[in-house]
Amino acid sequence: MKNNKVAIIGGGRVGMSAAFAMLLKGKVRELVLYDRDIEKMKGEQLDFEDALSFLGSTKVTVAQSFKDFKDIDIIVFTAGVSQKPGESRLDLVKKNLEIVKEILPKAVEQSPNSVILMVTNPVDILTYEASKILNLPKGRVFGTGTCLDTSRFRFHLSEVLKINTKNIHAYILGEHGDSSFPAISNSDVGGQQLLSIPGINEKIIEECYLKVKNSAASIIQAKGASFYAIAVVISELVEAILDDSKRVYPVSTPIDGQYGLKEVSLSVPCVIGRGGVEEIMEITLSEKDKNNLINSSEVLKKIIE
Repeated sequence: MKNNKVAIIGGGRVGMSAAFAMLLKGKVRELVLYDRDIEKMKGEQLDFEDALSFLGSTKVTVAQSFKDFKDIDIIVFTAGVSQKPGESRLDLVKKNLEIVKEILPKAVEQSPNSVILMVTNPVDILTYEASKILNLPKGRVFGTGTCLDTSRFRFHLSEVLKINTKNIHAYILGEHGDSSFPAISNSDVGGQQLLSIPGINEKIIEECYLKVKNSAASIIQAKGASFYAIAVVISELVEAILDDSKRVYPVSTPIDGQYGLKEVSLSVPCVIGRGGVEEIMEITLSEKDKNNLINSSEVLKKIIE
């Protein structure tokens, strides 16, 4: 990946917040914006360019068509209709799957060696379907998954523990949605098991997790959509790919036998590098967590079928 060239498909609030987050980090050499509303993208381009004298040397371009998708390293897919109040992520599946089928193959045709980062919800279903449609090598198509849920969970735990989130190693796994779960048996704080910390019990952990589950709905109710935090997640994952960092994130990836599961995409800890998901880590789960992961896969499979 010598180009450090990233394309964002979808010019809505998530896509453009992600573009802004990437510009602030300065890791991307060229950022390509694509949306059906080309004039809007030109406006976004001008707005971003006005800040570049403070930020660095990222080149911002607008794709007029898919012919402008040559030599892209990472395609970030944020196009689609967003979640409305009272609507679940899974309600979006039919509408957004059509958009994936229409757009993504044309983009990948121009850059067949790119890594595809799926963001549009329901992210697990769309990641699974995109991987089948595109038929790229393993790991090259993955979704943001429960990265944001995990970030929310660590934040709420940090409020209770009075410890920096960076020292809290706790994951939300499974579906990016209602069947997700906190993998408590694998959670630690600075090397100490989460449940062995004085004052911490399963009830407190469950309260933190409920805040995670309700977070998106609260934000949507208050301001219509959530986009800043997921934009930071996208920027982090893009950086991990471009830097070949081998960092571990809970991302949605097609599972092929790991954890005894198949024919589904959901979030488990994965090593992220230049090839996308370079390793699916099979961590030891408690019986409860194993059952939660199986339940999550069954929920998703019903929709896929």
